[in-house]
Amino acid sequence: MFWHIFLLVSGVKLLFIPAYRSTDFEVHRNWLAITHSLPLSRWYYEKTSEWTLDYPPFFAYFEWLLSQVAKSFDPRMLDVKNLNYASEQTIVFQRFSVIVTDVIYALGVRRCLRALSAGSVNPTRSLLIGGALLLGNAGLLMVDHIHFQYNGFLFGVLLLSIGALMENRPLQSALLFAVLLNLKHIFMYVAPVYVVYLLRFYCLRDFTVGRAAVKLIKLATIVLGVCLLSFGPFYEHIPQVLSRLFPFKRGLTHAYWAPNFWALYNTADKALAVALGKVTKASSTGGLVQTFDHTVLPSITPSVTFALTGLAMVPVLLKLCTLKPSTSSVSLGRSFTRAIVLCGCTSFLFGWHVHEKAILMVLIPLTLLAIANQHDARWAVFLGIVAHYSLFPLLFKPELTLVKICLHALYTAVSVLLLKLIHRATFFRTVEFLYLAGFPVLCVYENIVHDAIGLRERLPFLPLLLISVYCAVGVLYFWVSYQVSFLTTNGGEMSTEKKKTK
Repeated sequence: MFWHIFLLVSGVKLLFIPAYRSTDFEVHRNWLAITHSLPLSRWYYEKTSEWTLDYPPFFAYFEWLLSQVAKSFDPRMLDVKNLNYASEQTIVFQRFSVIVTDVIYALGVRRCLRALSAGSVNPTRSLLIGGALLLGNAGLLMVDHIHFQYNGFLFGVLLLSIGALMENRPLQSALLFAVLLNLKHIFMYVAPVYVVYLLRFYCLRDFTVGRAAVKLIKLATIVLGVCLLSFGPFYEHIPQVLSRLFPFKRGLTHAYWAPNFWALYNTADKALAVALGKVTKASSTGGLVQTFDHTVLPSITPSVTFALTGLAMVPVLLKLCTLKPSTSSVSLGRSFTRAIVLCGCTSFLFGWHVHEKAILMVLIPLTLLAIANQHDARWAVFLGIVAHYSLFPLLFKPELTLVKICLHALYTAVSVLLLKLIHRATFFRTVEFLYLAGFPVLCVYENIVHDAIGLRERLPFLPLLLISVYCAVGVLYFWVSYQVSFLTTNGGEMSTEKKKTK
């Protein structure tokens, strides 16, 4: 039945083949062309297109593999100078490449769910419900199969790594995560969790100096071996590769502010500037990706965001360290996954130049946990509503308004119904229910009222600001609440809450 769900969701994805495509479609077409038609030594130097290669080498190799199939569809898509090329064959190939590589995501989902549901009263039901929620995730449908990216494939590798850890295969888990880092370096956000967990529960478990040293050497060999395979062919070009991977000249926030702490900070700065009658130094909402100075509040540098992110992770990492090694691998795996959720959310809230799509790094592992614990299920539904709405600006075409609203509403309804079958409880406290009730109001304002009262020309970015700020409040509330639960219990292994919910 699990694979039937996968095929059903894949059928839905096929419906989006002719849908709107973002500039990321051209980004990946250009990377296909670069890796296919140029020697490896020029991959990270090529700049005919503004969409230069800025992912780690393993993803470049992945694009090269895809290009070997792409040439059978339309070889013209592999011409570096053929900018913005989008023939029918090109569209079909690139859309299908995302759908087919989602098999990796399905394998990761299945592995984790089987590990989590082992020993449960009804493991088959947990596998099917978890499969439906993860395979049919509305955020992945919007970001990968309409907007266009390969997040499903990447999250598949992450889930395979988490599943290996839950099966007490730490070296395999480390290998898969090292591969993931060399596919997309944004997953460095959760690398501290892996470092702490593997040191504490692999190297230092049943501690003796000799055994710990041997285990540490094994881990180092795996990680360094993967990095050597990835970066080795580029050994003469490492500075150039790194300059592409870490372009710090981009601004604190993206053109559309991700719903994080800096969205609230930027809003506060603008409000203070208006209140004090000061002229803003540069626009942070003008659609450009660039650095700018705040007008009233102190301007933020990359080093500030790194320091704040690191400090905010410390309590979670220390808590993970204090868990008992005698705990079962599945229970430790759940706590590890909660730490992934929290550190991913910390980076999302306080990181430099965060994209709104990065919220999926928090939501996917949290949804995985929802089948086993009512507390996790409650937060998965809450954050799902917030996160999926925060992705709406990615699908800005008028013809997609009904599509994204229906996807969001249907996924939310299915999530609540399926999770109630497992946990048989209501999820939201009154304050959370009232906050979530604001989303329909925000949707009506964004799509109807804003234009009706004549603000489209005067304040064109106001709806985006409202979405970003309102969703940021929800993400921040989740982060604080979930972290308190993690820190005040045995790594989140709490019993069903008895507080009044709505």
